[in-house]
Amino acid sequence: MTDAAPKFAQIKQHIINNIRAGIWLEDQRVPSENELADHFNVSRMTARRALSELTDAGVLTRSQGLGTFVASFKSQSSLLEIKSIADEVRQRNNLYSCTILSLESIAALAPIAIALGVEIDSQVYRSVLLHNENDVPLQVEERFVNPALAPDYLQQDFDTLTPHDYLSKVAPLTEARHTVEAIMPNSEVCEWLGLFNEEPCLQVIRRTWSSMGIVSFARLISPGSKYRLGGHLTFKRTY
Repeated sequence: MTDAAPKFAQIKQHIINNIRAGIWLEDQRVPSENELADHFNVSRMTARRALSELTDAGVLTRSQGLGTFVASFKSQSSLLEIKSIADEVRQRNNLYSCTILSLESIAALAPIAIALGVEIDSQVYRSVLLHNENDVPLQVEERFVNPALAPDYLQQDFDTLTPHDYLSKVAPLTEARHTVEAIMPNSEVCEWLGLFNEEPCLQVIRRTWSSMGIVSFARLISPGSKYRLGGHLTFKRTY
């Protein structure tokens, strides 16, 4: 990056270089607009443009009131269709049921607070559900919910209504971001899913937004032999 490059581009390159060099790690807070403006002797608007463009590119993630952080290196925007797992099971003409493993209010640790855009140690809602198909465990769903956008979340009957369906009603989805990877489940997940032999699982990490802000942060784990993820992606032509 030469000195002739626009100031906002120099700031972007500075941030990218620090991430590549391992100086700033995943989920680590990066300098604020004011700090960058002072360091590069530019206006706050110029610093804001640099942060905004890197956020739009998925390099950074911004949480209102907390700051800007290095995004997960595996995180990427996705055009995968968000479906209710209950609907998927019923579309196969099978019986859907749900087992509630946990439903509680907890203090948000730093990664959860960052993901939801709330204060660290503030109260958030947590649910752990086991989705079943024909009474056979299909998927474990651990979800953290922003109480400000779904205040009655803990009072819902998730035997008859999935979290996805409820949240879609009270805070309609406008944006989602996914991380998809294969994992080896821990002993607790193996017990929940009824896995007696080591078996790779599909894990989807999902953050969802409504027009009012970040709604939820969820971890969905399914046995690789029982579940697959499908979708249709459209790519822009590049030259």
